[in-house]
Amino acid sequence: MMLTDPSVKYRPFVAVDLPDRQWPSQRIETPPIWCSVDMRDGNQALIDPMDMERKRRFFSMLVELGFKQIEVGFPSASQIDFDYVRELIEQDLVPDDVTIQVLTQARPHLIERTFESLQGAKNAIVHVYNATDPMFRRVVFNVDKTECIKIACDATAQIRDLMAARPETNWTFQYSPELFTSTEMDFAVEIVEAVMATYGATADKPMIVNLPATVEVATPNNYADQIEWFCRNINHRDRLIVSVHPHNDRGTGVAAAELAVMAGADRVEGTLFGNGERTGNVDIVTLAMNLYTQGVHPGLDFSNITPIMREVEYCNQLPVHPRHPYVGDLVFTAFSGSHQDAIKKGMAERRSHPEAVWDVPYLPIDPLDVGRSYEAVIRVNSQSGKGGVSYLLEQEHGIELPRRLSIEFSHVVQEVAERTSKEITSQMIFQAFADEYLDQTSPLALINHRLSSEADSPRVSLEAAIDQDGQRHTITGAGNGPLAAFIKALAAHGVDAEIIDYHEHSRGQGSDAEAVAYVEVRLGEEAVFGVGIDESITSASMKAVISAINRHRSTQAPAPNVTADSLA
Repeated sequence: MMLTDPSVKYRPFVAVDLPDRQWPSQRIETPPIWCSVDMRDGNQALIDPMDMERKRRFFSMLVELGFKQIEVGFPSASQIDFDYVRELIEQDLVPDDVTIQVLTQARPHLIERTFESLQGAKNAIVHVYNATDPMFRRVVFNVDKTECIKIACDATAQIRDLMAARPETNWTFQYSPELFTSTEMDFAVEIVEAVMATYGATADKPMIVNLPATVEVATPNNYADQIEWFCRNINHRDRLIVSVHPHNDRGTGVAAAELAVMAGADRVEGTLFGNGERTGNVDIVTLAMNLYTQGVHPGLDFSNITPIMREVEYCNQLPVHPRHPYVGDLVFTAFSGSHQDAIKKGMAERRSHPEAVWDVPYLPIDPLDVGRSYEAVIRVNSQSGKGGVSYLLEQEHGIELPRRLSIEFSHVVQEVAERTSKEITSQMIFQAFADEYLDQTSPLALINHRLSSEADSPRVSLEAAIDQDGQRHTITGAGNGPLAAFIKALAAHGVDAEIIDYHEHSRGQGSDAEAVAYVEVRLGEEAVFGVGIDESITSASMKAVISAINRHRSTQAPAPNVTADSLA
């Protein structure tokens, strides 16, 4: 049961005293160094850790994406990790520009085992850690600060000597004061400076210090304060590559990483889509794409995001949430009517100015940039409106509804959505459109027509054959254009129709192109829409008028001014 006063059980985070913090005014203009820890930290978090086949696939994908630093395992803790590191090296599977990283605890026999796994590696990072926060020092390891520093420095000295004994490898040393965010800041600086001195870090050969939010304990601005405070107070900052490894216990891992980079971090460790212990690691995909939307290329290639997602799901045997930023199946999808209308207008403007800066409502990124299409941008359910319906008809069926017709037809789709309580697909929408406007063939249907005109005159004469309730009739008329002549022909036989509005456009291209005509016709006291499609724009226009007459007839029996005798 939740406590009525949680302050009796939980203590608030004590913020760093940094009144002149500089990070809030910084901008990220270049990407950090990326290090994927999917194959170690993410792998440890799986119900079923990756086997060798999945490890191979994951590593190959990370290389293709552009990662230059990849943590491939914890070889001293797992035989499969040890064997996999050996396979990568012995089969020469690591490109020359990629550095593999391995993790080890600060224990002599584990460090020895780690170096056994790395024998013959071209480029390698050895990452050692020990817990530094006061609770772990007291409760878990029962050591004081001096003993804690000795553990770190003894491990560093052993790693330094083992590296020196294997000069064929290009070595990088990395140290993590585990639980950095809950460690006293002055002690974090003290232990890192001791490790730096032991290792002999220089500006030409810097070491990596990784400052992890092992457990996220405060708002991300506090993490940024800690990183800036550390960078400002550590001696010989130029001898360090400052790395961060945010976890996501408070759900703010991405924000923490971004603010940490603003505060001075050079490097970020994380996983694809944020897999990791508890609530996971920071999500490198989200971080990278956040940079991309600000006009900064992240140095990683997510041009085809869906296969990447599926591969990660296969290797991790965990699903990616459909609302996951940039990659989830629904992240570029709008169901809300107001959102759909705004997107539809934004996409229309984009088509008119394709060279302009991306500026489409509700879409922070062009789906095409990550290999998605526009097909799923708008989907329709009972929450949708005219914008979504019109967008799907236009994008997938080439039907560009005039505004008032769009409003009318949206009510047809709304009724279907509410009746079925399900998503309405684009094919269902088109079928409803056809049923309502294109397939209205009773009582009238156009069979054929013939036009003639006089030289130097806009007037045309029309003779049309129509079917009315199964009987063929011929009607004639003349006017300033084919549609006007058709209206006159109908009027001569008792059908009083007045064109209120008219739109047309082509549908398709080349020999498969069709004409689509939309008319709003006044019949008696009512205005009725009709739609016609045909290879001929004249036939499409006439079919649109007949569509309106038939739709009017279907709602009134008998329809005003439309009788069998009047068309005889």
